[in-house]
Amino acid sequence: MPTPDELYDLASDLRDKGDKAAAIAKLEEAVAIDPNFTIGHGMLSKLYADMAEADKAIAHAQRVVELEPDDTFSYTALSVIYVRCGRIAEAEHAKAMAWEKQNGFQ
Repeated sequence: MPTPDELYDLASDLRDKGDKAAAIAKLEEAVAIDPNFTIGHGMLSKLYADMAEADKAIAHAQRVVELEPDDTFSYTALSVIYVRCGRIAEAEHAKAMAWEKQNGFQ
């Protein structure tokens, strides 16, 4: 059975070859093995946004924030996903959270 890291590498190769659906399948397998596999959720968020599957993109971006609540980039990435999905108010909130984290406000 491949590890989440191995599945991530396979997904990266598939994505680079243009097969986003197959990449998503490998990443879903990876996060099923390890629900805390942050990097897998991050790539899933981006790929689902590329495929115009907003709810799934947002869910995975939110999971990254749950797993890395002190990471400024997690909130920035969530903000970008919200923008790509047309949810501007939520994007502004995530952007504000990123700013607060970056500037030491909790």
